[in-house]
Amino acid sequence: MAEHPDCALVRRGYELFNKGDMETLATMMTRDCAHHVPGSNPLSGHHKGIDNVMALYRRMGEMTQGNMRGELEGLFADGRGHVMSVHRNVAERDGRGYNQRGGIFFTIVGGKISDLDECVEDIDLEDEFWS
Repeated sequence: MAEHPDCALVRRGYELFNKGDMETLATMMTRDCAHHVPGSNPLSGHHKGIDNVMALYRRMGEMTQGNMRGELEGLFADGRGHVMSVHRNVAERDGRGYNQRGGIFFTIVGGKISDLDECVEDIDLEDEFWS
């Protein structure tokens, strides 16, 4: 069975994020996209617009010296423009390791990612790592 096109889009996004190819990743998102980050840490909040979303990803890369990876575990499509991803985020920052499961609920509009609503397994661990 062929992969749903929305899942293929999200899978490609993970690949580009892990390679650090933010220029190509940005072309896969709408200009008014938003990434919602949970918790109470310096990265938390609603990052609206492609420039702010890319700034978030650059900041994550800077804070982890480029070693953050989203290891994709699964993708689920509803066929109506939504994809749910399950992944494991792995990173190191200031000598501290980070390894936790999470997921993102994606909204796809016109073949591009328009909204990313992120959830994590342990919100306290998330806040501690990024603070």
